[in-house]
Amino acid sequence: MPLSEYEQRVLEQMERQLTSDDPRLANTLTARGRKPMSRYVLAGAGAVVGLLLLVAGAAASLAWLGVIGFVIMFAAVAFAFASPRQSGPAGVVRSDGRVTPPRKKRQGGLMGRLDERWQHRRDEGGR
Repeated sequence: MPLSEYEQRVLEQMERQLTSDDPRLANTLTARGRKPMSRYVLAGAGAVVGLLLLVAGAAASLAWLGVIGFVIMFAAVAFAFASPRQSGPAGVVRSDGRVTPPRKKRQGGLMGRLDERWQHRRDEGGR
């Protein structure tokens, strides 16, 4: 069941109020990038498999099997702690309630970062 016009207006008003009261909270609520739990489960399973291969390689005196087990364990832990790729940045909620799309990062080194900061200050009105 869709919302009535009145309910939509009230909801939009509540969103604007939240954004004006606490813009950081609004940005946090609209931001993406939480690591899904399945990522940790998969990494844990990989670490267990790698540990089993490492122990089996040591018990059977097969160094190559132990090395493969170690590499699998290392890859699983690296996978667990690496940041996942995001499908796309959510944007930034400004204090007036508008959502601005994120800017693409430039690869220009120091000058690019300084230019980006200058542009950000101009957009924010001197903050």
